[in-house]
Amino acid sequence: MNYDLVIIGGGPAGLAAAVSAFDAGVKNLLIIEREKRLGGILNQCIHNGFGLTRFKESLTGPEYAYRFIKQVKQRNIPVFTDTTVLSLTPEKQITAINSQNGVFTINAKAVILAMGARERAKGALNIPGSRPAGIYSAGTAQKYVNVMGYMPGKEIVILGSGDIGLIMARRMTLEGAKVKAVCEIMPYSSGLKRNIEQCLNDFNIPLYLSHTITKIEGKDRVTGVEISKVDENRLPIAGTEIHFDCDTILFSVGLIPENELTKGAGVLLAPDTKGAVVNENRQTSVQGIFACGNVLHVHDLVDFVSEEAELTGRAVYEYLTNDKTVRDNINVQKGANVSYVIPQMIDKNTKNNVKLFFRVKKEMKNPTVKIVSGGKVVYERKKKSVAPGEMENVILKVDNLKGLEQEIVVRVED
Repeated sequence: MNYDLVIIGGGPAGLAAAVSAFDAGVKNLLIIEREKRLGGILNQCIHNGFGLTRFKESLTGPEYAYRFIKQVKQRNIPVFTDTTVLSLTPEKQITAINSQNGVFTINAKAVILAMGARERAKGALNIPGSRPAGIYSAGTAQKYVNVMGYMPGKEIVILGSGDIGLIMARRMTLEGAKVKAVCEIMPYSSGLKRNIEQCLNDFNIPLYLSHTITKIEGKDRVTGVEISKVDENRLPIAGTEIHFDCDTILFSVGLIPENELTKGAGVLLAPDTKGAVVNENRQTSVQGIFACGNVLHVHDLVDFVSEEAELTGRAVYEYLTNDKTVRDNINVQKGANVSYVIPQMIDKNTKNNVKLFFRVKKEMKNPTVKIVSGGKVVYERKKKSVAPGEMENVILKVDNLKGLEQEIVVRVED
């Protein structure tokens, strides 16, 4: 099989990238999705709040996904569902498997990685205690409740204040469970402020900041947990223990980009995002391999995923029709109070404005966002507030990029 473009992943990023690439002029393309249907994680996100930025209305996850699935079908873009990609080489040869074709290979001129992210599991946290039943990641519990119709438990404690955990605190409450507490090891929540308000405060669910689980009780089934306050080094403080009786623990402790295929293709990964290093067109260090969505960096809103994927789809058309292998890149670096910046490279000769996405390390009131290159301030703007749980972005205009020779540094200052 030979295609101009193969998109690995049929979630919001893959769907938007496919539609964008097709409309730009890439007609010989294919979407590969390992689940039985398109939509990705949106299929289990039955709460509303999607599409506020893009469609100016509040949609559920499946509704948002359907808008793009419909566009894919209207364009007759071929899709392989229930198909797992086993490997991707730097030469863009894909090995995949499904029940119809067995193991097969596809040769592509370009590949878009859109595999999304997976949840960090309990095993990464070193929490003492046995391994009883009743411990789930928040996303797994969400699938049980929303898709399969099973209740994981009746008395819940949630570790981590990521958006999935906050949403599941509300969901479990609405289904009749009692959420005893949400505890977060950091001194701030890692979720959106609107989710704190709508999912915890509206339902009187307590949020314990600077707390973590220090003991899990129970042999066959969870019977209780002990949480403790932590110091500035995130180490438990003796004498601050609080005990909760519960039968279920949900972990919402962050997402990790699904990058096994990315590594196999020899793509350079960034240690701060755990995703690929990319330029302003979302092209990775391997020519012709692009990445977008949560496999590149974890987004707050699916609206931003779609926007990034559409940029990537258009860029693939430019790559296929006007292959310019020689690039004159400027590196983009994170500065004071910034935990990461995307993209990490910008072509000096780009003809388009470049939107930089970044996250801050701590909550700040009235900070100044500065972008500096070689001592020259190329962008400066005051903001009301910033928080680690909410992704920020700035637009660098083409005129600002002209004449820059040294690396660009993004800083957020008090």
